Amino acid sequence: MYLTQGLQRSLQQTPDQIVTVFGERRRTFREFAERVARLAGALRSLGMQPGDRVSMLALNSDRYLEYMQGTWWGGGVLNPVNTRWAVPEIVYSLDDCDTGILLVDDYFLPMVEGIRATAKRTPIIIYAGERVAPEGLLCYEQLLAASAPVADAGRGGHDLACVMYTGGTTGFPKGVMQSHLNLWSACVQRMAELGPPPNNRDMHVMPLFHCAGLARVLCNFIAGGSHVIVPAFEPAAVLATIQREAITDTCLVPTMILAMLAEPSFDQYDLSTLQRLTYGASPTAGEMIEQVLGKLPALELVHGYGLTEACPIVSTNPPENHGEAARKSGLSRSVGRGGYGVNVKIVDEAGAEVPRGVVGEIIVRGPNIMQGYWNKPEETAKALRDGWLYTGDGAYMDDDGYIYIVDRLKDMIVSGGENVYSAEVENVIARHPGVVMCAVIGIPHEQWGEAVHAVVVCKPGVELSDDQVRAHCRASIAGYKCPKSVEFRNELPLSGAGKILKKDLREPYWAGKARSVN
Repeated sequence: MYLTQGLQRSLQQTPDQIVTVFGERRRTFREFAERVARLAGALRSLGMQPGDRVSMLALNSDRYLEYMQGTWWGGGVLNPVNTRWAVPEIVYSLDDCDTGILLVDDYFLPMVEGIRATAKRTPIIIYAGERVAPEGLLCYEQLLAASAPVADAGRGGHDLACVMYTGGTTGFPKGVMQSHLNLWSACVQRMAELGPPPNNRDMHVMPLFHCAGLARVLCNFIAGGSHVIVPAFEPAAVLATIQREAITDTCLVPTMILAMLAEPSFDQYDLSTLQRLTYGASPTAGEMIEQVLGKLPALELVHGYGLTEACPIVSTNPPENHGEAARKSGLSRSVGRGGYGVNVKIVDEAGAEVPRGVVGEIIVRGPNIMQGYWNKPEETAKALRDGWLYTGDGAYMDDDGYIYIVDRLKDMIVSGGENVYSAEVENVIARHPGVVMCAVIGIPHEQWGEAVHAVVVCKPGVELSDDQVRAHCRASIAGYKCPKSVEFRNELPLSGAGKILKKDLREPYWAGKARSVN
């Protein structure tokens, strides 16, 4: 299968249907496909060969969808850039997989100089914003106008489709290699379980550099639906879009949902067209579900669990498991059962399946599982063993196959739906000349689910403040990865082998809670 197939089908069957809505701009499948074919031609004229990586650093827009489809149409591979990264992180991802072309919108123009100055291979930069292209950058619209449309390159199956960077346990981001088949199978699996609502109008609020956002776009292209794109999350703007565009379906992380429910103007909007809300990125407290259904009792809620390495869906907890009885029984706290075509097991440290009800590690096998990590054979070998993806998530499975996440076995923090690997933050803090040792953990946070907390041991005679540690981090990593709180100690708890006992550091913060993650 190939990821431009949905566009090809809709161009044949519903060419005059509106496919993208971005502000006041609307385009039909006929117009969109023409632009995609021209963008593919433009990228080829700039030197893109089959399998070459192309990046975009931008907020959500209709051009982001053109970038996705146009790169694949031309035979290239996506390398979407995390918009919350600092310049060094962006440059690392571009250098790591040798990206030659970068599209940038208005919001991220200030980063261009730093990228050009530090990247090993200076990428060709295309301005994909709404104003006049700055001097020295190619203009997206001019490129499209000057390029002839080309035929679809026809790459698919096991051909590489996307290199999506996620946090690295070794302190560097890892490029998750996803094939056309990986992404296609994940989308079709979800759609087989939960088909799109009739006359689907899907609102894209999740950042499109995220696997969840990208996969949702793909699902809607396969189904031939309409895409309503919101640049970035802002509660009132999202509520207004649902009303104005008669949105039927969307996906949000819990922090977004809670912010919408808390919006003072919430009750002023007509949200009656919204049929389904998918949420994910963290196991969610029942209180949020109660709040949503209290406001919108007819809404179908779906909880999705997954990870980038699974493109991303592993399991879904469907609407029927969010009813009153399911909320009382605790079934609504599950992340669902393994999806169609996906095998899920809970195993011990030796890889043997544990009895039902016993906590172990979730491992997954299926056509949606990544090809591996770009240029990281050792990391790949750790994650992929005998055809199974070891997720690092601790959970148990009940007698009916429902999965309940209770802990995170890998040192990852999920804050506001973003993955933060503690090793990455620790490596930055450890570079401070006044630090001798540090540990980073996730602690409960009412708004973000988890907050990044640093425990720091200073060198003798050195005194540091919270603000100094955070400022040091902000110079190298994205703001959401920087510690929200800093604790200073004379020493850290160590095992007999000298390993920092993070469990001991976390325990006081999670005492009395049913699980050790939010």
